[in-house]
Amino acid sequence: MANLVYDIKDKPKASQLIVLALQQLLAILAATIAVPTIIGLPTQIPAAILGAGVGTLVYQLFTKFKSPVFLGSSFAFLSSLGVAVAYGYCGIILGSVVAGLVYVAIAIVIHFVGTNWVDRLMPPVIIGPTVALIGLSLAGSAMGDIVRANSSAIYGSYNLVSLLCGLVAFFVIIICSTQKKYKMAKLIPFILGILAGYIVAAIFTAIGMAANVDYLMIINFQPIIDNFFMADGTFKGVSAFVSFPQFAGLKAISEIMSGELSPEILLANENAQLINAGGIAEVVIAFLPVALVVFAEHIADHKNLSYIIGHDLIKEPGLKRTLLGDGVGSIAGTVFGICPNTTYGESVGCVAITRNASIVTITTTAIMCIILSFISPVMAVLQTIPSCVMGGVCLTLYGFIAVSGLKMFKNLDLDDNKNLFVVASILISGIGGLSIQIPYAIAETGEITNTIQITSIATALIIGITTNAILTKIEKSKLGKGE
Repeated sequence: MANLVYDIKDKPKASQLIVLALQQLLAILAATIAVPTIIGLPTQIPAAILGAGVGTLVYQLFTKFKSPVFLGSSFAFLSSLGVAVAYGYCGIILGSVVAGLVYVAIAIVIHFVGTNWVDRLMPPVIIGPTVALIGLSLAGSAMGDIVRANSSAIYGSYNLVSLLCGLVAFFVIIICSTQKKYKMAKLIPFILGILAGYIVAAIFTAIGMAANVDYLMIINFQPIIDNFFMADGTFKGVSAFVSFPQFAGLKAISEIMSGELSPEILLANENAQLINAGGIAEVVIAFLPVALVVFAEHIADHKNLSYIIGHDLIKEPGLKRTLLGDGVGSIAGTVFGICPNTTYGESVGCVAITRNASIVTITTTAIMCIILSFISPVMAVLQTIPSCVMGGVCLTLYGFIAVSGLKMFKNLDLDDNKNLFVVASILISGIGGLSIQIPYAIAETGEITNTIQITSIATALIIGITTNAILTKIEKSKLGKGE
């Protein structure tokens, strides 16, 4: 694909760099703050953003600043994190270490045996539909967001005004991206789209407040109010402007020193307990198989990005380095954040649409995340961006990821039943939401109490690889017999 505005080694002008970095941050924002919220730790959103910045910098160091990839909180480990939270912050860190070490172990194997086996295991007939599936599987989430308002009174229900705000963001993005008159607008379509959507949402919210109509209150400004004032209306003082993210590493040390779990952990899981020998085994069992499968998603993301930027990242900086960067970056991102990290499809989509693959932009975004995580008002404002507006953004990002995968089909012979079945197995099982759930804890009553869940994307990938391997074996067998 290539045809980049800024290639990997290019450096945007200083006047543009901050804006371009902010755009990357906004592109990854929704997913990054969603994970701590889903696992019941919404107060750790600043830590999640800090961890994303730290993890990305570690990744860049390992890849010698040659891969325009951003790391952020991973959805792949959500079910595993549910197990880890039951053992406090020590459980979360243990899980991230297990996942990170899997990547490190595979990187060591690649160091000695090379990457040819990767190409045989996941040829284009598997990578193409998997990349497409990554975008398609996220479609439901994006379309759920685009019709949802942030106002607590109507949270979770269909809202036509929310859809309007999301579509405003969407159309501003695509118009800015396709027009040729204004170069800067073409470089920052997401900022302009989010701004346009936010303004429209703010207008409707103001009208709703004035007329006392909940349906029009699209934006929930409560995070800003909570940032500056206590529940009794007392001004918070300095902490209203600067705060210190309570990242997992710090919280884990506190657990060890005090012998008590943090209140937010108990709020997320009232049955949580300090980690013990049984808990260690449970967390390892929950994270190990998922990490092995997510390795395949790592390859798919890097293959997709390689196609977009016209440079094979599997060869340079090399899969060994990207895996080490992802693994160690994930561990660092958890210690200084809250969740294991992974490569972000939203970031890849942002690179593809803006044609900006500059490493300097990605690195600046990481530094920006670290700095902004300490600035309370900024964190509060970011949390007020309506779900519907981010849904409009994701409509473009996820769509572009899906289309990037479909473009990889152009050299595939889909009249060949072998290729047809491999592609079909991946798309249908993935879009259908098939997941593998492995039980590992059974109560005395015979009821299954805990399972390891492998995501639908990972499951589809496993089925695709297995289908391809079986059909290839049959094909070779027939050729050997001269059929």
